[in-house]
Order: sequence, then structure tokens, then C-alpha cells
Amino acid sequence: MINFILPDIGEGIVECELLEWLVAEGDMIVEDQPVAEVMTDKATVQIPAMHSGKVTKLYYKAGEIAKVHEPLFALETAEDNNSDLTNAPSNTPEPDNQKAVSTTSTATASHDSAAVDFILPDIGEGIVECEVVTWLIKEGDEIKEDQPVVEVMTDKALVEIPAKYSGKVSKLYYAQGEIAKVHTALFAMLVEDSSVVANSHAADNSQDKTVQSENRQLSNKTAENTEQALRTGKALASPAVRRLAREMEIDLASIQGSGDKGRVLKCDLTAPNLTGTNLSSSNSKQATQMTQTQASHVTGGVRKEAIRGIKAAMAKQMTHAALTVPHFMVSDDIELDKLIEVRNHLKDNFVKQGVKLSFMPFFIKALSLALKQFPIINSQVNADCSEISYFDDHNVGLAVDSKIGLLVPNIKGVQHLSLFEIAQKTNELIELAREGKLKNHDLKGGTISISNIGVLGGTVATPVINAPESAIVALGKIQRLPRFDANDNVVAVNIMQVSWSGDHRIIDGATMVRFNNLWKSYLENPLTMLLELK
Repeated sequence: MINFILPDIGEGIVECELLEWLVAEGDMIVEDQPVAEVMTDKATVQIPAMHSGKVTKLYYKAGEIAKVHEPLFALETAEDNNSDLTNAPSNTPEPDNQKAVSTTSTATASHDSAAVDFILPDIGEGIVECEVVTWLIKEGDEIKEDQPVVEVMTDKALVEIPAKYSGKVSKLYYAQGEIAKVHTALFAMLVEDSSVVANSHAADNSQDKTVQSENRQLSNKTAENTEQALRTGKALASPAVRRLAREMEIDLASIQGSGDKGRVLKCDLTAPNLTGTNLSSSNSKQATQMTQTQASHVTGGVRKEAIRGIKAAMAKQMTHAALTVPHFMVSDDIELDKLIEVRNHLKDNFVKQGVKLSFMPFFIKALSLALKQFPIINSQVNADCSEISYFDDHNVGLAVDSKIGLLVPNIKGVQHLSLFEIAQKTNELIELAREGKLKNHDLKGGTISISNIGVLGGTVATPVINAPESAIVALGKIQRLPRFDANDNVVAVNIMQVSWSGDHRIIDGATMVRFNNLWKSYLENPLTMLLELK
């Protein structure tokens, strides 16, 4: 019997109200079947089952408060019913689509080395899976403790995973591009110091049991669970395949699976479709050849690519913001002649200390000074618009066009930082973002954002608010343009156009204009910022 642990159901959410059980004690359930409806302070969520089996105990009643990361209900799995079979030797070959997990107690390569699985650790709050982007090692390689072994991509960042021990890599369980689950085996290795491995496994005993249980369950699905899944019209497929099918907008029920007992595999989702229905694996080779022959005689081909990782997260975030936040826009021109002089005067001193000085630190510091007098711009409203949260810290986000998609890291506590410290942090975050190596801490907690479209040549934009923040500004490129002076003489002036988007639920147009006027005054007359600095 295993406990189903209530997973992360939203950033910052630690508990929820159990609205309704969709199952009862004694019910047989299948993987991914909804089992309960819970309500957080943001939304009502259905919780799906992670395994197939029999519900033996419900730990909460409707109306009670359930804690995240604590047991929600107990489940008797196929592994429990067939413990004698799973402990006995088996000559049945393992299906190709399942990842084998070796056990350190029995799998040994020699008298002096022990085989151990490297379990993919937690790589961020709420993250349960990731895509294997690049293996930095290969089978047979000797690796050292803390050596980077793989790059994986979550929906937030590109992360390097280091080795936990020194030893020899014996097996890689995933190919590049496949989806790996947190707390499951990533690769196997032979470790010389078996005592270290034993101590580690003692510390991770409960986690290892869960991993082994999940893998034994996959290889010992009972006919009863399979028949029940088929009766309910639910296709047999792993969570990774289900996720890929959702991304490709494919109905799994229409797929003829080529795996064991009709299980849908990844290759079934990518098989060519010639007749309007999905092809079985036996016809896929012939269909591929026919498709290639036809393609040589036509033009206007279409290439489809699944939206994953950062791009998928950005798509969801922008859709949510655009549909739930009423935007309004304010634009203005800012003269930067005096700011250019100040930067030219300071940049050599910054270079001597190893820091490049751009205009961005000035924009950020001036923004923070203006926020002191307009705290509503640095606030956030809750989902039902019944409460406003005002933040003491000015955590200014910077939109960065990275190699893995749009990222918005933020500089924490700008109100306490000097211009030099802001320049240091700006350069550091932009570099990490472009490499896809930001930490989750850098991406969380922003209170206002800046998008610099000017570096790419843009002049005016209508930026989408980075919800739950309430305001964002887009900076255009600096242009040398003609203007009239006080004597009506035409003079050349360095102009930058700025475009503000605000949350109209809590910010009105007049407030945004006044705020922008104050920010603009600091930038057009940089010495006035000295009056506010402490």
C-alpha cells in the first residue's frame, strides 16, 4: 500500500480545501483518473491519480483543509497484490518503453564496486518533470563527484545536474529530448566506495521504495486494471506520452498503440498520417517512404514543433495576463542628452572595477526612486480584486531574450542598492539568462518589469504585464531627432520613447502619467536623483 502525496498545486500554495471526493474507499481507479476536487485561494483544481489500484483509505472529509506534500489518500497497487510475483525471479523481457531501475543490493559489477541509480533530484518548486537537453557524459565514462552530467530544461530554466558520486557510468536511462520524471532514475553508475552508497540509500530509503514501487508497478500491470481502462475509453499511455499528446493536440483514444496491450508509445504519436487515422508501427516505414515521395512533388510544406519548456510557460503566462488583466497604455518621449553625459563621465570608472555601465542601471534606479512616491505602481491585486498587496521591496524584472525563450529575472531590493551594485547585478542576470542558467530565486518575486526593445531596434511597443505585477515599461531605441528649443530653434536631441502598460483595476491613467513624469524628470536631469539618495 502506498500513500498518495498531495503535490504542488500552485506557486506559494501550502494548503487547500477538499471540496469533493470523486472516488470512494474500495473503488478501483486508473492512472490519471481525477480523484478529488480541491480549492485554493486562486482556483478549483482536480487532482489526478498517479497510479492505478484500489483506494483503501481517504484521509480527509469534504470541507477539511489538506496540506500540500502530505498524504491525501491510501492506495493498494498491483505491486501490493502481486508481491510474491514481483519478488520472484522473472524471465519476462522488459518492454522497450519502460526505464529499468537497478538495485544496489543485488546489481554489482565486481567485488569492489556497486551499481547505483542516480535519482533525479528536486530541481525547483512545483517541477515534477523536465526534458533531457544534452548529456555531458556517455556510457563507460569515468566521472567525478559534482561533475556536471546532464543539462535538463524545465518550464523555468536550463539546469545542469551534477554527479553525486565518483564512478563509472554504466547506463543512461533517457535519450536526449525525452521527458524525465523527478525522483526517478536518470542514469546508473558503478561506485567504488560502496559504504557511501549504502549511507546514501539509507537516507533516501523512503524515496527509493517509491521509485522501485512505481517501476515494478509499470512492469506488472494487471489485466483487471487494463480492462477497466479500456472499458472507460481511456488509452493506455505513460504520463510523458500523455503530455506529448496534449502538446500535439492528438486524441489518444484515436491512436492504435504499438506497445504491450495496446499501450501508446511516443513513436505512435509521430507516425505519418495518410488516411486520416493513425497508423500502426507495422505500416509506419511504408507510410514514411510514401510521404517522402509525395513531398518531392509538392511545395508549401509545414513543419510542426511541440511547444515545451520556457516557451510553453511563457505562452500560458502571457495568455493568462492578457485575458485576466485589463491593460491600458501610456507613452512618452524622454530626452537623454544629460544622462548620456553622466554615463560617459562614469563609465571609465566602472570599467576599471570590472563592470560595464549601460543606461539600464540609471533607468532602474530612477524607477525605484519614483516608486517611493507612487507605491500603487509597485503593488499587486488578488484574483477576485478584493485586496491589494503593497511591497516594500522594489524587485525590478528585466525581460531577456535567451536561447531557451523569454526570461524575466529580477533584481531584488533595488531601493537599497547603489548604481554600481545595480550595474553589477544587471550584467550578471542578463549573462545567466542568455546562458539559460538562472536560479528559480532569480525568476520569482518580481514587482515591476522593464522590457528593452530598443536593443533590437524597436521604438514603440504595447507590452503585456508580467502578472501578477501591475505595470511594465518598454524602452525604445535612442534616436537623434529634431526638436524646437525655447527660442524656436531646431536642435538635435537624443530621444527615447517609452511605453507603459498598467493594470486598470488598481491604476488609473492620471496616476500612471504622474508616475511617468517623475521617472522622466530623474532621467532628464540625473543630478536630481542625488536629492533622494541616502
